[in-house]
Amino acid sequence: MKVLVANLGSTSFKYRLFDMDTEQQLAQGGVERIGAPESACETRTGRGQTTSTLPVPNHSVAVQWCLDQLTHPETGCLKSVAEISAIGFKAVHGGLKSGVFLVDEALLQEMQRVAIVAPAHNPPYIRAMRQLAESCGPLPLVAAFETDFHRTIPRARKIYGIPKSWTEDLGVQRWGFHGASHRFIAGRIAQLMGRTDLKVISCHLGGSSSLCAIDHGQSVGTTMGMSPQTGLPQNNRVGDFDAFALPLLMEQTGKSLDEVLAVLSSQGGLLGISGVSGDMRDLRQAAASGNADAQLALDFFAAEVRRLMGGLVIELGPPDAIVFTGGIGQNDWQLRQDITRGLDWLGVRLSESLNPQVRTEGRVDDGHGCQIWVVPTNEELVVARQVKALLESR
Repeated sequence: MKVLVANLGSTSFKYRLFDMDTEQQLAQGGVERIGAPESACETRTGRGQTTSTLPVPNHSVAVQWCLDQLTHPETGCLKSVAEISAIGFKAVHGGLKSGVFLVDEALLQEMQRVAIVAPAHNPPYIRAMRQLAESCGPLPLVAAFETDFHRTIPRARKIYGIPKSWTEDLGVQRWGFHGASHRFIAGRIAQLMGRTDLKVISCHLGGSSSLCAIDHGQSVGTTMGMSPQTGLPQNNRVGDFDAFALPLLMEQTGKSLDEVLAVLSSQGGLLGISGVSGDMRDLRQAAASGNADAQLALDFFAAEVRRLMGGLVIELGPPDAIVFTGGIGQNDWQLRQDITRGLDWLGVRLSESLNPQVRTEGRVDDGHGCQIWVVPTNEELVVARQVKALLESR
């Protein structure tokens, strides 16, 4: 069984193709700047790499270009598109539908209902899914929602202090996201440590970040709530924020609610604090040059990780492992140092020699107490596994 996994942005399509009989990755690639006069297209297989610059007006055309390359007689890895069993989507928010589903009109309508709380994610997925449903014929489209991994969180940690009907009828609760990444970490750290009864803090830190408390392989707490804007500050999204500040901002700035929310979701987070960038690499460089606001953004991010990690540790108990993943978690050794400083009382001690060296999979603790790991995530493989399980269950 071969599964194509799609990761979509508003102007991008990225994919990986897996042979799920062996879980081998056969190809990867994608298209950037969809809708622009010139789009950058790339496909890599075991037989070669193809790059092109051409106009790609929408996601359907982007997918068709990639399928053409995958079946190319010289560089492709497939004899025909018929070898693909399904296209799986690493979808974000399905509202009251949290799990793995075949894409149909009812699912798209529920995604549309909650698009207002996932404005950077749901609209491009809905649009692309509609286009592909029209152009891919009988090829099954499967949505695997990031919220699914967090279904095991106890109810008392999922609800807000709001009228019960808002929770039950409208689905306003702490859904949590990055489920594919945290699910992968849960499985991989169990393999690495040879145990399935672990208590783990998974730190997915990147352009979008969240923490997850994992007990015996299941999510028991996470930092994101109803929307991907919540929890830790993101590169340009606000993170935790008092809703009662909104009317004050509207009154004092003269902006509408939509305008204020647009600022919070595109000019907030690390970008908003620093005024420089939402990219950790840019912030490190600016802070090293003496930019106080850039340093404040770095300090704030580390402080928020520590604050929210503390709450998860209280619920979880002393962790057996802390795992750093995502672009920042994997590559920014200074942030790992800032997050874990002073946690000797919890048995958390970094190795000063190992921590700066590890960028791929490896341990960075001092060999005593809680293990600290860097583990590259593989969200696409998790989605491919979920797609395979759904198809086989049918």
